[in-house]
Formats: sequence, C-alpha cells, structure tokens
Amino acid sequence: MTQTRLFSAIALGLITISAAGRRARAQGAGASTLEDTIPPGANFDKAEFRFWAPPGGATLRGTMVLVPGSNGDGRAMAEDTVWQAFAARQHLALLACRFTDKPHDQNFIEDYVNVSHGSGQALLDALGHVAARSKHPELANEPLLFWGMSAGGQFNYEFASWKPERVLAFVVNKGGIYYTALTPRATRAIPALLFIGGKDLESRVNTIRGLFDLNRRGGALWALAPEPNAAHVVGRSRDMSITFFDDVIPLRLGEEGLRPLAESSGYISDPHANKISSMNAAATLPNYPTSWLPTERTARAWLAMSTDKPFDP
Repeated sequence: MTQTRLFSAIALGLITISAAGRRARAQGAGASTLEDTIPPGANFDKAEFRFWAPPGGATLRGTMVLVPGSNGDGRAMAEDTVWQAFAARQHLALLACRFTDKPHDQNFIEDYVNVSHGSGQALLDALGHVAARSKHPELANEPLLFWGMSAGGQFNYEFASWKPERVLAFVVNKGGIYYTALTPRATRAIPALLFIGGKDLESRVNTIRGLFDLNRRGGALWALAPEPNAAHVVGRSRDMSITFFDDVIPLRLGEEGLRPLAESSGYISDPHANKISSMNAAATLPNYPTSWLPTERTARAWLAMSTDKPFDP
C-alpha cells in the first residue's frame, strides 16, 4: 500500500470510528428507538412498528399512535421531528405503524382497520413488547392518542370504538370505509376531530359527515373539521391536531387515569355561521349539528381552518 493510500485508509477509518462514536453517544444519552413485528393475524398480513421515546428516561404518560394511509408504511413518522417535539413536550412515546391486508379483490376496503378482528390486539401486543424493552413498562397500560391519515383515521375510529377505555383522544382524517356507525357511549365521550377535505371524494366526505352527525346527536364530544381546499391529503390536519392534543391532554389526564369531560365545559362551532361560542354563552343551539371543541384556542384554530385562514400564533 502506498503512503497516500495508507493515509487515506487511516483517515477513512477515523471518520468511520468517529461517526460510530457519535451514534453510540447519541443512543446512549438520547432517545430510544425500537422496532417490533407481529406475525400475520386473522385480518392483517403485516404488522410492523417503530417506537420512539424521548431522552431522559423519565416516566411517560402515554403513547401517540401514528397510522398511515391504506397499506402504507408509516414507521418513518416516528422520526418526524414535529411529532418528536410534541411527544417530548407532553412526555409521551411515539408508536408509528405499518399494517397491510392479505390479498383480496376489493383492496379499497381495508380489513385491518376492523381492529377487533386482530389488528388492534397486534398493536397492543407490540406496545407491550417495546414498553418492556425500552424500560418504560408503564406504557403497557397508559392512555393512547391516535393520529392518522385516510385508512389510518379509519383504524383510529375503530380502535376507539373497540377499546374506549384506553383512548385519550383520536383523529379521523378523510378516510372512506368504516365498520362501526353508532359508537359505544364511552367512545362518544372521547374528544375527537373528524377531518373532511372540501376537494376530496364526495363519498368520503358524506361518510364522515354521516358518522359525525349520528354520534354528535348522541352527545359525542367531537368536531367535524373541514379543510375547504384540501383533497385527499394531510393538509393542515397535523397542525390542527397537535393544537387539539396539546389542549385536551391536561384536561383528560389525571393522577388516577382518564378524566371525563363535561360537554358544558367546551366550545361550540357553528358550521353554517362560521362562528364559535362557549357552551355557557350559547343561549340555544341550532337545529343542525354543531361541533364540540375542548378549549377556546382549539375552537379558534377550527374557525381559522374552516375559513381557510392562518392559525393564530
């Protein structure tokens, strides 16, 4: 080996060692990232998960579950710095998912979102595995929050219908196929946002609007959240959802578990008049469905999004 090649090899080795050292230090002092896989089940083919916990090792208060669209791989969402910052601020873990169906002839109808048939338990099993491995055993029983897009929102809705006692809040996001119409009363007590896109397929918009109208009449603490210029895309739903989660977490989390919220404590958004008011200030409610939101800040964010204006800082 020539002297030049020798120096190059040494330099390359030093760079490699240095990079490995930085990764090791980051992993040792920083966040925990883990992978888990559940074998195929009755209503799903693949169930793969990526877990992220904030640095520091402090006790965590729950898990933010991130579910992608139809048969998608959402595990990279665990590395999204926006979600990581939110999780660190709220002392949560992230669990980002990949679910796929077994082959069938109507692939626009996702079997795996029917969570009571196996995929929901797969998620809980994976969470139990990574909770133990990450030295955060509390997460096996702590509350869950759900965010997802399209089929991810369908999964969230069905999980909240199946295990309402585990869910702090959830998001439905422009999905099209649902297995449950009227949800259990306990599910209707969970704060939720149901996003619709003004330029999305009419069938999706009508389906979500129907679910909202039916359950809201039954007292659901939910908001129908329209994005007038959004098609079948994430749009502003992530930003709106983080505002919603930030506001609802302290209201719902108590020392002895999840606290129920009174409808009278929240705000009402009127989709026809595009205005908001506190429940206490509303003299009478209109004869059409209004949305329920937990705080004035979230209600103002709803108003900004529904009128296609910027969110307040």
